Amino acid sequence: MMNNVAKLMIISALVSSLSGCFLTKIATMPMRVVGASASLVGAVVSVVPVAGNKVDEALETADEAIDTAADTV
Repeated sequence: MMNNVAKLMIISALVSSLSGCFLTKIATMPMRVVGASASLVGAVVSVVPVAGNKVDEALETADEAIDTAADTV
């Protein structure tokens, strides 16, 4: 029990000492990677003109929404 309390206190101290900017980068990096991956998939699918354009537009919209949300965090 004391071991868990000690670990919790150490983690709390580390988290409180980190700057907000660093924590924001940790939180938003996965969102940006997913957004970039989705755009890449959209670029590959857009080779098919009819279906690809709609898919590409949807993925770009999702990518913009992720970037906007990440920038406001």
